[in-house]
Amino acid sequence: MHDLVILGGGPGGYAAALYAHNFGLTVALVSDERPGGTCLIRGCIPAKQWLQIAEVFTTVRKASDFGVMTSEPELDWSAALARKQQTVEGLLKGLAGLLKQRKVEVVMGRGRLDGPRTVVVDDQRLEAKNVIVATGSFARSLPGYEIDGVRIVTSDHALDWPARPERVAIIGGGVIGCEFASLLADLGSEVHVLELFPQIIPGGDADAVQVLERELSRRGVTFHLGVSVGPPEVGASSVRVPFGSESVEVDSVLMAVGRGPNTENAGLETAPGLEMERGFVKVDTNTMQTGAAGVYAVGDVVAGTPQLAHVGFAEAISAVTHIATGKAAPVDYRAIPRVTYTHPEFAEVGLTEAQAKENGLDVEVHSHAMTGVGRAIIVGQNRGTVKVTNVKGGPIVGASIVGPQAGELIHELMYAVGWEAYPTEAAAFIHAHPTLSEAVGETLLSATGRSLH
Repeated sequence: MHDLVILGGGPGGYAAALYAHNFGLTVALVSDERPGGTCLIRGCIPAKQWLQIAEVFTTVRKASDFGVMTSEPELDWSAALARKQQTVEGLLKGLAGLLKQRKVEVVMGRGRLDGPRTVVVDDQRLEAKNVIVATGSFARSLPGYEIDGVRIVTSDHALDWPARPERVAIIGGGVIGCEFASLLADLGSEVHVLELFPQIIPGGDADAVQVLERELSRRGVTFHLGVSVGPPEVGASSVRVPFGSESVEVDSVLMAVGRGPNTENAGLETAPGLEMERGFVKVDTNTMQTGAAGVYAVGDVVAGTPQLAHVGFAEAISAVTHIATGKAAPVDYRAIPRVTYTHPEFAEVGLTEAQAKENGLDVEVHSHAMTGVGRAIIVGQNRGTVKVTNVKGGPIVGASIVGPQAGELIHELMYAVGWEAYPTEAAAFIHAHPTLSEAVGETLLSATGRSLH
């Protein structure tokens, strides 16, 4: 009998297994592949390695802007692919070693619930006092777009393309679509992004998204917004994608229309009281417990929470804390950073201006462009902006950044949102000069009503 059996080896699952060590719980982690999940094997980590490769390629190509003379760079795709895999393998081995060190029993195979406190893996039955469902997600497609791994692919396939595609249509202009658009355009591909909504990153702050769209367009991405696609015409060497009265012919179509929960055939119906919503698992977000006694869920399978690896980590900590202590340790979903690793990066935290107004808040917004920020000029990336939204006379409730290292800079504003800081409080701290973070400081000063530059 284990204290805890975890169904799924992705970020939510392995984080729960590792954190349980703090309470001396006996843990079994069930996974149908090496622990690491989508994020580590075919998501966050390999995608960001490709984006780093694209950034290095672009930096070398533009080296003459800094007085460094080089020949025109060429990308060795096979070497870049090997670099991506080396990064993934290194992290997978590190995780395996950490799980072993923490005495987590890793059970390989496809598991499923057989009642609320039993997990079946092939012919093996694992009894547990508690179970965490962390089975992750899969890449969705659209009717008529049958995934063949060559002409019509998902991000799973695109991370292992054997060669750079010359022409790509990306269906979906969300985070995944924009990241692939950014890296492919930087590496020289012709890229078309087709998005049903009138803006990329649907739900993102409209002002910040507009800046990102403009910068990606400068880098060669062609956007077709507010369009729906028709059935593809798949040929021997190309695909034609119709949208409205137009169409585009490409070598490959990348489906980036979101991710669905991996809950089918997981035996969740055998846990009395466990409720589902469109395939997602409903939980009490104070504890991550489902309606079934002793059954918890974390990560991409949870209904209504963001499908982000760091959210999975946080939900795992919340679930394990409740299992071990009986005390609630809820995730603060208000202050979760959301990062799109495009070039330039796009990051947000808290409410957008529109969301704040929809919630009935009387807000004011303040922005500061990267244009005159010394460090941004030095690194040659001074196109972007910082935007802060705060309640009039009250705390900061949201922020967005477009620009270099936005994914790192957003964490300062994460604390401001999480701690409900007033602009006058946050602006009182001094930023080193010259740094990119000065753009945040300038925006906060503006929010006090006394700007500097």
